[in-house]
Amino acid sequence: MLHELLLALLGYTGDLIIDEREHSTSLGIDSPISDHPTFNLAPDISFIQPSERDLIQRIITLGFYYRELDRFATRSRNLSWIRSAKPSPAVAACKIEKPSVYRRAIANGIVEILSVYRSAVLHIEQKLLAESIPILATVTQGLTKFFVLLPPLYELILEIERDDIRGGQLLNLLHKRCHCGVPELQTCIQRLLWHAHQVMYNQLAAWMVYGILQDQHGEFFIRRMEDKDVEHGSSHQDISEKLARMSTDDTSDWHLGFHIYLDMLPEYIQMRVAESVLFAGKAIRVLRNPSHAFRFQDDVLHQQVPRGSHKIQGFSGRFPFHKDPFVEKELIGEEMLPQSEADKIETMLLELKESSEFHKRSFECAVDSIRAIAASHLWQLVVVRADLNGHLKALKDYFLLAKGDFFQCFLEESRQLMRLPPRQSTAEADLMVPFQLAALKTIGEEDKHFSRVSLRMPSFGMTIKSSQVDVPRTDGSSGALQSIASSDITLDGWDGIALEYFVDWPLQLFFTPEVLSKYCRVFQYLLRLKRTQMELEKSWASVMHQDHTDFATHRNDRVNCSVSQQRRQRSRPMWRIREHMAFLIRNLQFYIQVDVIESQWNVLQAHIQDSHDFNGLVGVHLEYLNALISQSFLDIGSLSRILDSIMKLCIRFCWNIENQESSANTSELEHIIEEFNKKSNSLYTILRSSRLVGSQRAPFLRRFLMRLNFNSFFEATARGVLNVVRPRPAVSVLNQQ
Repeated sequence: MLHELLLALLGYTGDLIIDEREHSTSLGIDSPISDHPTFNLAPDISFIQPSERDLIQRIITLGFYYRELDRFATRSRNLSWIRSAKPSPAVAACKIEKPSVYRRAIANGIVEILSVYRSAVLHIEQKLLAESIPILATVTQGLTKFFVLLPPLYELILEIERDDIRGGQLLNLLHKRCHCGVPELQTCIQRLLWHAHQVMYNQLAAWMVYGILQDQHGEFFIRRMEDKDVEHGSSHQDISEKLARMSTDDTSDWHLGFHIYLDMLPEYIQMRVAESVLFAGKAIRVLRNPSHAFRFQDDVLHQQVPRGSHKIQGFSGRFPFHKDPFVEKELIGEEMLPQSEADKIETMLLELKESSEFHKRSFECAVDSIRAIAASHLWQLVVVRADLNGHLKALKDYFLLAKGDFFQCFLEESRQLMRLPPRQSTAEADLMVPFQLAALKTIGEEDKHFSRVSLRMPSFGMTIKSSQVDVPRTDGSSGALQSIASSDITLDGWDGIALEYFVDWPLQLFFTPEVLSKYCRVFQYLLRLKRTQMELEKSWASVMHQDHTDFATHRNDRVNCSVSQQRRQRSRPMWRIREHMAFLIRNLQFYIQVDVIESQWNVLQAHIQDSHDFNGLVGVHLEYLNALISQSFLDIGSLSRILDSIMKLCIRFCWNIENQESSANTSELEHIIEEFNKKSNSLYTILRSSRLVGSQRAPFLRRFLMRLNFNSFFEATARGVLNVVRPRPAVSVLNQQ
């Protein structure tokens, strides 16, 4: 009976102690886990007293728990899935459909606990064979602590298999089970959690030291955005081949390649910490895997190639490759992330890994330190080596119209073209002619960033690079203008003119498509504003030139001279309105260019000088762009519509007064003037509202209002201010000629 009992304690049944399931099915390594103990004494045994039967029945449940825990450990530690795609039938019979490295880790911990249990059973056997002592009392005394340990562990694995718990979910379960009032059980669960954390730390080390996502089964809380192979059951070999084919220097990895998988994020790791882990790993990937073009460029700069001897747009195929690519990549990657820094990161993770318990504060401090190291080196790469400030200056020059002479020349060259509707097939090509002419006149060879600028019409076709259109030496735009005149597209089609900026690696990390779209939005607004200002100036110059010509022609003819003077006298109210338009547009342009753009640019430059953190710099730049948009009122729909209407009214006014030949135009001019007065009054009323003036979104708005209303004209004529409707000073009606 002694050996029957001891064998049952190790999971082996016989004639004295039986397993109820053996009567219905043969047990194998992949048998489903039982929901309740199935070890019982044989019912036909009569020599055991009822009290002893109850005690034996209680003892042999430990054997059942041991067997189920051992089978779980065997299944979880089975590595047959690593073998070939066509395993033998014996291997296929025990193959796990969804392997889990976290289950394998806690299985290792369970094996440790079971080894202690086996040692206790062996010690009991030795003690019983050496001395004549009561069997049941000795067994009960020797295994007392396991009555506290094995049943909760059995419930744990039962829940794991029933709910298919793995990865971060398994860490959550173990972390919750650690909070119990039994010290021995708490120690065991903490040991299992320690084993599971070893896997997590290994994954963190691969991610934060080498930039490699080591997660074949989708159990890590960092996951590829587009990688759905784990959910669809792809083999380990297929996944490895796919990951090997993926390009590590593709900056789409930075924006869309990886994300935090909340289902696998342990509850005791805050989202802020998880985001730091995500950022650090992505930064290490960038630092360890520079693009080929950047490596060539870096090699050329070290060889001191004369500046300007090659085009900037790409280096592929233009320079001889003298070094082994893998050696050069390793050297440059090591230069971007020194080995000493990588060793420091690895040491911090190793200290966490060797700790017997998980300390939340130590973990968060280590992650923050690693993130700071990665952010500092990424800042060095983007700001210093990639010349971020030079590109910011180029974006300011071209997207924020800091190169005013270039855009003034461009608008003058394209003025006649823009008076006609754009033609769908050649709108961009037609614009490239004045664009290149303006570049030849105003852009010097030292401006290395102009070749990155592309002019495009989003509604009309593909992008045309500035270097792809040859500049004609003669004015060949007249034929294009005649063909455009036959188009049915509205005159407002030119408002869609936009710019694109070609960005090299690694600046795509900083200048995302969303950032460049914000620049383009501000550019379109500023270009319309500058075009409106130019039209107002050109209309005045054109009419004054015609007036002076008429005066010089008819100055000796008293009749015609008096008619010319009368016409000039009748046109004075119209020129007063033009001056009001020009006054409003000039002040608005001055406010945006000086009070908004220049002030925010100075703030951005100060932060760039003080910051050494990439993420902080990205945040400051986004604040800079958002400030440009908000202080220019582009995010307020009512103001944007009013400003857009005012600019369109100004352009219509200019075109009408230059082409004024009949009385029909007079009524249209009166309508334009009336609409302009309404819109300008509405603009002033909204701008001086307490919601805008009293807020911090536009700190220089008071200056703009003061310049507009320096003589109280707007305040006296604006309708609806302070709920008082005030009569507007009468404007002389334009007399018909």
